[in-house]
Amino acid sequence: MTKETLSVAVIGAGMAGRTHADGWRQANTVFASELPRLRLATIADAYLPFAEAAARDYGYEKATDNWKDIVDDPDIDIVSIVVGNKLHREMAEALVKAGKHVLCEKPLTDNLEDAKAMAEFGATDKVVTGLGYCYRRNPGLAKIAEMVQSGQLGEVTHFDARYWCDYGCDPNTPIAWRYKGPMGSGALGDVGSHLVDAAEFICGPLKSVAGAQLSTVIKKRPPAQEGVAGGRGTSSQAEATETVENDDVATCTLKFENGIIGTFSVSRVAFNSPNSMQITVNGTKGMVSFDMARAGEIMVDDQSAPAGLGGPRRVLVNPDFPYFKGGSSMDFGGVGVTQIQQFVYQAHAFLQQVAGVKDGLPPTPDFNYGYRSMRILDTIAKCAANGGAEMEIK
Repeated sequence: MTKETLSVAVIGAGMAGRTHADGWRQANTVFASELPRLRLATIADAYLPFAEAAARDYGYEKATDNWKDIVDDPDIDIVSIVVGNKLHREMAEALVKAGKHVLCEKPLTDNLEDAKAMAEFGATDKVVTGLGYCYRRNPGLAKIAEMVQSGQLGEVTHFDARYWCDYGCDPNTPIAWRYKGPMGSGALGDVGSHLVDAAEFICGPLKSVAGAQLSTVIKKRPPAQEGVAGGRGTSSQAEATETVENDDVATCTLKFENGIIGTFSVSRVAFNSPNSMQITVNGTKGMVSFDMARAGEIMVDDQSAPAGLGGPRRVLVNPDFPYFKGGSSMDFGGVGVTQIQQFVYQAHAFLQQVAGVKDGLPPTPDFNYGYRSMRILDTIAKCAANGGAEMEIK
């Protein structure tokens, strides 16, 4: 029988770690489900001031600079891992062995060997494992998936997606874990993993990749600075002496198993684009698009318009969209949504899985799916290394 109260901890107190902490804090406030209450137990970060600030700001009981304190605490049930990709395997393995449910940020890790191992030890019925593909929880994107899968757009002819960010645009931003690791683990692994997941969520499984190109635009950065999380939001006057190991920009063409063609581009050096995710789906009977900068709406064009009055129209997110009804204290059209709420819906869905409660929310993708996503990213990187020749996704 599920406990009446479950304890949650977060490893990592940077930007995304704080967002996980906030998501857990709000998980019981949406969808009016009879779920266990959450005790906000511990936040860990190697830089203790980050952990202390996040614990204070989000109401967690403890802060620590040693993530193994969470492993060793028998009272903690659920843990979010929100740290550098190469650290995921060690932490997740220790937590799973300790009987804790693990929600790990995407991508699963930074190499296929560790990803395969995580899929294997995560394949247990003793604990729940999940990956943080939060855009699946966006009402607009979820509505687009419904429209595609119901045939409302007719036969889909093209899926186009881009995710452009500017967090690496300043060449004086210090080196950090995001800029280390093999090609394919940079912009492609960071934001491209979201596009790959959104593509399969909306249009089905991917089959092959062609024409991939990866580019490192800023090849040297200043040394790391203590207290700078993930290489974002700061500039250094130090000499740029550290080598950037992975990609700033990535583009490719992908083919789905159902024959749909997809075009993709990602960047972490796109000037003045803090978080520009845009997706368009074209079909024989209509088109629909989403822009994260206007997350409270989608643009739709179909055959319903009178002759001569066709064209994209704005449709506000409303209670007919997935997640929106009951997902806000003000759930009516025009209120809007943000990326923050995606983390709340994700935490709520994961809590449902842990508690064994089903009330309609799709489950969180598990470690095995994370391994598949890593294989897709690896195929894109290999395609680029082979001059763009088409490669099957295995």
